[in-house]
Amino acid sequence: MAAFFIDKEFLPMGLMDGKNALIFGLANNKSIAWGITQKLHAEGATLGLSYAIPQLEKRVFPLAEEVGCTFVERADANNDDELDAVFAKAKNTFGRLDVLVHAIAYAEREDLAGNYVDTSRKGFITALETSAYSLVALARRAAPLMTDGGSIITLSYYGAEKVMPRYNVMAIAKAALECSVRYLAAELGPSGIRVNAISAGPIKTLAASGIAGFRTMLKYSEEAAPLRRLVTQEDVGNTALWLASDLGSAVTGETIYVDAGYNILGLTMTHEQREMFNLE
Repeated sequence: MAAFFIDKEFLPMGLMDGKNALIFGLANNKSIAWGITQKLHAEGATLGLSYAIPQLEKRVFPLAEEVGCTFVERADANNDDELDAVFAKAKNTFGRLDVLVHAIAYAEREDLAGNYVDTSRKGFITALETSAYSLVALARRAAPLMTDGGSIITLSYYGAEKVMPRYNVMAIAKAALECSVRYLAAELGPSGIRVNAISAGPIKTLAASGIAGFRTMLKYSEEAAPLRRLVTQEDVGNTALWLASDLGSAVTGETIYVDAGYNILGLTMTHEQREMFNLE
């Protein structure tokens, strides 16, 4: 029997081969962070994962095993000592960091259920610190490890720009997050570090379940969006892959919408309303 040998030089390369990515905010297999993790893994990235609270450990470790990830650390994004420990381990493990994914957001449930005017001082501070300042805290620690440049990616939502029902203080936090993206992009750009946000349409995640009326929002978004569909983890993961890889090498300071076109509409209507106006 003839023997065949494959020259490794001609094997297909993944977009993320040789790149190290650290992903914060993985919660479960429904989270957007998991969609991003899967895409980066499929294209060859070496991964490090971080989750926020001990209760998530039983969900996160099995996911890490699925992608062959042995770097799994818990860290409270509002605790500087815990963040320092994660990045110290990342430096010792990877040496260099190429990608940082910030998928962290939190607001008290009561501040998402009522009116924005009733937001408590404590609730406001909690939402802004956890959802917006955490990006600054992570970027400051990641930048020194991005010795060959890198890509920092965070997650936003259209509520940062327009009023959305019951999004309340989280909308303010996301607006601050998007502004932080621009400032970080300007400051870190000379070091070859790109900073971008993905503004995803509504997706069924653990975080979204805290928003009152979310099921109705999903249904309406699907009917009103130009593509007449909801977006998925895979859709967001594809965009994150583009931003993380060399394909997005000239893109920084941007908020990229992955929402089936919903953000372009000035007037949104359901199928029945469009029929009423003879638009279908």
